[in-house]
Amino acid sequence: MTKKKIETALISAGRAKKFTQGSVNSVIQRASSLVFDTVADKKRATAGRASGELFYGRRGTLTHFSLQEAMTELEGGAGCALYPCGAAAVANAILAFVAAGDNILMSGSVYEPTQDFCTKILSKMNVSTTWFDHSSGAEIADLVQPNTKVVFLESPASITMEVQDVPAIVAAVRSKAPDAVIMLDNTWAAGILFRALDFGVDISIQAGTKYLIGHSDAMIGTAVANERCWAQLRENSYLMGQMVDADTAYMASRGLRTLAVRLRQHEESSIRIANWLAERAEVAVVNHPALPQCKGHQFWKRDFSGSSGLFSFVLKEKLSAQQLANYLDHFAHFSMAYSWGGFESLILANQPEELAEIRPVAGVDFSGTLVRVHIGLENVDDLIDDLAAGFARLTQ
Repeated sequence: MTKKKIETALISAGRAKKFTQGSVNSVIQRASSLVFDTVADKKRATAGRASGELFYGRRGTLTHFSLQEAMTELEGGAGCALYPCGAAAVANAILAFVAAGDNILMSGSVYEPTQDFCTKILSKMNVSTTWFDHSSGAEIADLVQPNTKVVFLESPASITMEVQDVPAIVAAVRSKAPDAVIMLDNTWAAGILFRALDFGVDISIQAGTKYLIGHSDAMIGTAVANERCWAQLRENSYLMGQMVDADTAYMASRGLRTLAVRLRQHEESSIRIANWLAERAEVAVVNHPALPQCKGHQFWKRDFSGSSGLFSFVLKEKLSAQQLANYLDHFAHFSMAYSWGGFESLILANQPEELAEIRPVAGVDFSGTLVRVHIGLENVDDLIDDLAAGFARLTQ
C-alpha cells in the first residue's frame, strides 16, 4: 500500500474499529477499574498491560489507546506517552532518563518553565545542566561530558524563533555520546511539520494543549519515543502517575482530524502578516522561520514541511511601560493570553532585558521591545488592520 499523505493519516490514524466501535470517532471510555470476567482474562490483561490491553484506568482506556496509536503513527515512533500538560511531558521525559550525578545539555532558548525545571527541580536532585547556544551545531560535541545522559532541543526557539540545525546537533552528540537520549520540544511544528524522529531525535515532545486541542479549552502533553527509548519512557511515566482523563484524550483525537487544514490557514495568514510587518517602519526584524531574515531559516527550509502561526517581531525602539500598555490594551482581535495554537489570535510582549534573563548563554542581540503573536483563523485583513491601529497608537 502506498504510504499515506499526512492529511489522510490525520483522518485515519487511531480510528480502528476496536476504538470507534461503529462510530466515526473513538469512543469515550471513562474508567478507573476495568473488570475481568475470569482469572485467565486477568492474566492476559496483566501480561499485555503495556501494549494496549485494558488493565487499569491509569494504564489507559480505549480512548487513550486510540490517541496514542494515532500519535505514534503520525510521528513515526514506537509508542506515545500522555501527560496532563506539555510541561509535565517535558519534566517526566527528562526524569525517565536521568539519575543523581548525571548531566543534561539544554538549549539556552527553550521554554522558560523547561529552564525552571532544570534550575529549581533537577538541581535539587544533583542533576547538572549545561546550557548551550541555541544556534550550536557540530560544536556541541565539545560540551558533551561522560555523564551527559540527555540532550534537550527546542526548534524553533521559544519566543525568538531561531531554528536549529537538528541533524548536525544529533550527529555531533552521537559522535561523543551514542547512548545519550536526544529530546526535542516539537510543539511549534505540531509534531507533523517536523518529523523529529526521522532526523535522529529519540523523543518528540508536544504541548498538545496548543495545536492538537486547537480550541484553547483543554491541556495535554505527548511524548512519542523511538524503539530504543519507548519502554523506559512508558514505565517511568506510569510509575510517576502520569495520565490524562478520557475526555481530554478524546478532544485531542478529535483535534487531529482538522489539524492539517487549520495549520494550512495558520501558515498562510501568518506568512502574509509577517511579510507585512517586515515592511513596517516600526519593525527592526521579523522572527518567522519561513522568512529569510529569521535565524536558521535555511534549516527550516531544508527540514520542515510547513510553518504554523506563532512568530515574533522586534520593534526598533524599546517601548516605555505606558507605551506598551497603550499598545497592548486596545487590540480588537488580538487577545493577551499565555499559550497559543487555538483558533484565536494572541499577542504578548517582552522587553529585551526580560529575555536576557532567560537566555543563560547567548543573551539577546537586540534593544527594542519584542512582540510575540499567534495568528489565528480570523480574516487576515482584519488582523492587519488591528496591528496597524496598534502601531498608530505608538505615535499618540
